[in-house]
Amino acid sequence: MIETPQVITMPQATTAYIHLRIPREEMSGVFGPTLEELFGALAAQDIPPAGPVFAHHLRMDPGVFDFELGVPVDEAPREEGRIEVGDRPEATVARTVYHGSYEGLPAAWGEFDAWMEAEGCVQAEDIWETYLVGPDSSSDPEDWRTELVRPLR
Repeated sequence: MIETPQVITMPQATTAYIHLRIPREEMSGVFGPTLEELFGALAAQDIPPAGPVFAHHLRMDPGVFDFELGVPVDEAPREEGRIEVGDRPEATVARTVYHGSYEGLPAAWGEFDAWMEAEGCVQAEDIWETYLVGPDSSSDPEDWRTELVRPLR
């Protein structure tokens, strides 16, 4: 389900994102339109994404997703509308890659959390999911790859 986790140093990155706080069940209806808004704003400023889409979950709440949906960028865009610019600081993180459909992500996070606990990792509150390969690249969920990252204290 997940690749062998590692503790690594994640490099700094400038990000463009839209902050969302939504009920968990609204995620599937909000994700696509939010990305269209983000990519439209970046295209209007001639700023291409410098990597794949991510969701930076600021805190874990079973009923509410409080997160930033965005992409890394080489050049910071103007903040306008809901578009914000951020900085993912260099950090020591635990990292793995999950193979499969998005429905399997909760189990993948459970497996990853168990590994971190067994390794004695002290986890920060936030998590990052980066969608390396998804439905935009392949219609077969077995091809999908999601990077799971947990900053460590």
